[in-house]
Amino acid sequence: MAPETSGAAVRLDGIVAGYGQITILNGLSFTAPAAKITTLIGANGAGKSTVFKTIFGIVRPRAGSVTIGGEAVTGFPARELLARGIVYVPQGRNLFPTLSVRHNLELGGITLGSRALIAQRMEAVFARFPRIAERAEQQASALSGGEQKQLEIGRALLLEPKVVLIDEPSIGLAPKVVADVFALLRGLADTGVTTLMVEQNVRSALAVSDHAVALEGGRVAIEGPAGEMLANPRIKSLFLGGHMEQTG
Repeated sequence: MAPETSGAAVRLDGIVAGYGQITILNGLSFTAPAAKITTLIGANGAGKSTVFKTIFGIVRPRAGSVTIGGEAVTGFPARELLARGIVYVPQGRNLFPTLSVRHNLELGGITLGSRALIAQRMEAVFARFPRIAERAEQQASALSGGEQKQLEIGRALLLEPKVVLIDEPSIGLAPKVVADVFALLRGLADTGVTTLMVEQNVRSALAVSDHAVALEGGRVAIEGPAGEMLANPRIKSLFLGGHMEQTG
């Protein structure tokens, strides 16, 4: 299911944001290139998930701006961002467990406003994920962890997004399933979707990515091509205790 439009660059300029009196992002600035995979890495508490919540309008920044495809979208509510082709797949499971796979997908397309269009897009999702298609009438809670992640991603793809934000896609998944998810994300970027990923499996994430941003204390510590980050000894010492995580 190739997107109808190419991805859009995501730019953060001078973002200051947090929760209550706690500041997490301290003047954060970086650009995620269009139609590429950008991975955010850093220690726990560095602000990775807060970046996504700020982009998606869940956290409103105290200062700074977010632009996507050259359009200022700072603080836009999620519904407006969805209408612009920006989707967010949060960490953990975010399904309606007692509803069927089909109903979960239908709810993901509610902003499309056309039952015929939703049905058409669902067929494209089922074609991409045959196992999900086979279990369309079963409750989402009956799916394996890998199948649930496929359903979450499929629901996001229902909107044929220009930008995908995906937070810790490998959590709880077997290595083979993780490889499949990364291959899917690589395929999306190759068809024009701008993808931002937060991922604990740093070696595998950087291997599949084009660009990487390392955060420390809510600021950019290092930024550059993902391949160079893999070979950077500072990345190992700052964020990984001197070693890369094992891939399996």
